[in-house]
Amino acid sequence: MSNQIMRAALCATLTCAALGAAAPALAELGGAPTPAPAGAVSSSVNAAVVHAASGVASATSAASYTVTQTTFATGTIVREYVSAAGTVFGIAWNGPIMPNLPALLGSYFSQYDSARVAQRTANPGRGPLNVELPGLVVRSGGHMGAFSGQAWLPQSLPAGVSAADIQ
Repeated sequence: MSNQIMRAALCATLTCAALGAAAPALAELGGAPTPAPAGAVSSSVNAAVVHAASGVASATSAASYTVTQTTFATGTIVREYVSAAGTVFGIAWNGPIMPNLPALLGSYFSQYDSARVAQRTANPGRGPLNVELPGLVVRSGGHMGAFSGQAWLPQSLPAGVSAADIQ
């Protein structure tokens, strides 16, 4: 086998491994949560809405949403925010590898991608993305080895929950 063929085979293997490392995200925005993929560590916690004025959690909102945090083998952490009705209303991520945004954003990805392309066309270069559409907000930034971002559906935020809660 020639060196060129061996290099091509190695490159293909590494590409497949890299794509496999960026395993699908937990759930899609606006949909139901799904189990964590194999090799990921996941935990959930019920979150209460804390009233900003008093700093006290409301007894009536003791389980207004659930946060599920999954740590992938790559070190990337994805947190999904799930309403009491079982719908993912927000997602946040941070880590060395960008998560699979088409999987995270689901049916909202095409709206995000169009806005992203328009934003980059108007302002070429690098830098954080802040996409604010009527039914979708996505903030994403970072650099190789340190990515972070949030995405949420403003119309789906539970009562008393703000965008600042999605971290």
